[in-house]
Amino acid sequence: MTGRDVRIFDAQTIGSLRQSTAFFASTCVIAIGGALALIGNAEQVAGVAADLTEENIPAIVWELKLLVIVGFLTNAFLKFVWSNRLFGYCSVMMGATPNGSADPTAASFARKAAELNIAAARSFNRGLRAVYFGLATVAWLAGPEFLIAAAIVTFLVIWRREFASQSRQVLLETDG
Repeated sequence: MTGRDVRIFDAQTIGSLRQSTAFFASTCVIAIGGALALIGNAEQVAGVAADLTEENIPAIVWELKLLVIVGFLTNAFLKFVWSNRLFGYCSVMMGATPNGSADPTAASFARKAAELNIAAARSFNRGLRAVYFGLATVAWLAGPEFLIAAAIVTFLVIWRREFASQSRQVLLETDG
């Protein structure tokens, strides 16, 4: 980064990352609103569920299940907002980095920008995981065995994508 005069690509990349975090954060807000609306109508939800499952589960149980989903979504929202903010800080640090690697402060600024970028990406990833497990928790509405199955499937999908995927292998390749 310090060796390039024009950093348009860097700015576009950070801008794209910020758009992604903002999209996911706003999606979480909409989903939280939907879940809270369902909690507000828990009696009706319990009535519909009783018709479908022929079990009479109290409305408070449905409210608690929905609150767990809201918890996951709220956690995801906070992670996405923090990630967005960190990408913004990273952008500022990238803009403040002196041009040319001969400047004695350039390496320090570039390192700080890199650390902010890593922290932002980590927070974004954690937000995605919260969304994944929040979606898996929706299966709990069908029963505990569905929750267990959905959680296991979600865990396996995340594990495979993050630790056993072709894209991870490409990132780990060394050209030395």
